[in-house]
Amino acid sequence: MPRPVLLIAGGSRGIGASTARLAAARGYDVAINYLSNAKAAEEVADTVKQSGGKAVTLQGDMAKEADIVRVFDEATRALGPITHFVFSSGIGGKNSRLDAASAATIREVIDVNLFGALIAAREAVRRMSTGHGGKGGSIVFLSSIASVTGGVGEYVFYAAAKGGIDALTNGLAREVAKEGIRVNAVRPGPTKTEIHEPGRLERITPFIPMGRAGEPDEIAEAVLFLLSDAASYVSGAVLNVSGAR
Repeated sequence: MPRPVLLIAGGSRGIGASTARLAAARGYDVAINYLSNAKAAEEVADTVKQSGGKAVTLQGDMAKEADIVRVFDEATRALGPITHFVFSSGIGGKNSRLDAASAATIREVIDVNLFGALIAAREAVRRMSTGHGGKGGSIVFLSSIASVTGGVGEYVFYAAAKGGIDALTNGLAREVAKEGIRVNAVRPGPTKTEIHEPGRLERITPFIPMGRAGEPDEIAEAVLFLLSDAASYVSGAVLNVSGAR
């Protein structure tokens, strides 16, 4: 039985890296996309290999269509047909109220978090859908609890992008439900990753009902559940993993 092949966009650090390590331990081969930190990506790949899986690292900017298509093609050439896909690429942008945000910041956040997810989802469907000759698969997006709370005073533009992810999850799940593909998302709350500006996590932790930030591995557990056959009747779901925030 061949191992399932998981491509993770943004797999070199944070939640993406934790997802890669956990997936490897559970029998996946993993393609790890990264933007600039090749060393971090290679370290994650080494962990995957130590768990008995195959791994490949693939540089690519998830805000650029050509890079996204190339990463999917290279992952397929290296590991075989992609059966599972996680979109974990994301940036928060410079924190500010919307009326203080530059157009460049807003554009960058939308391009990485939402435009990239849409193009990546398109490419995943083109390869997985039984309507395109594929064998089906599972897609999980990383949304954010900011899509519910609105990112007030910090990054309404980021929250809006993640609200787009929620809509994408809902619509695409219905669109491909009869083509062998499940589509779900996880909404992390504040989590100990590098996406936060210095000091932000400490500042907002008192407002988290559980009184602590999440660990990347806790988010990865939810991602792996939604990827897995244990969630075989789950599609179109957006799961809060947010410490009750």
